[in-house]
Amino acid sequence: MPRPNFDQIITANALLEGDVVYFTAADTWTRDIQQAEVFSDEAIAQVRLIEAMAQANVIVGAYLMPIQHIKNGHAPTHFREEFRTKGPSNYAHGKQEQTHV
Repeated sequence: MPRPNFDQIITANALLEGDVVYFTAADTWTRDIQQAEVFSDEAIAQVRLIEAMAQANVIVGAYLMPIQHIKNGHAPTHFREEFRTKGPSNYAHGKQEQTHV
């Protein structure tokens, strides 16, 4: 059975802070998933992944991540990636600090 065709983005972890980051069309890294460059073509995605991995002084562990299109942009298709977008799982610091009541 053929595998489903999803658009993809490139994700990694920032080398110094460990934050989840996403590769942009400007060859920079952002913590905002909505600013990530989206790839529909697998060959282009593979080339861009090589370019992203060349920035080893900035990131570690770059890979392609499938996304789905939603009303306000795009979102991960897998729960692991959804979890990563929220940052550390404790409320003491990081992205989830703002949501703690």
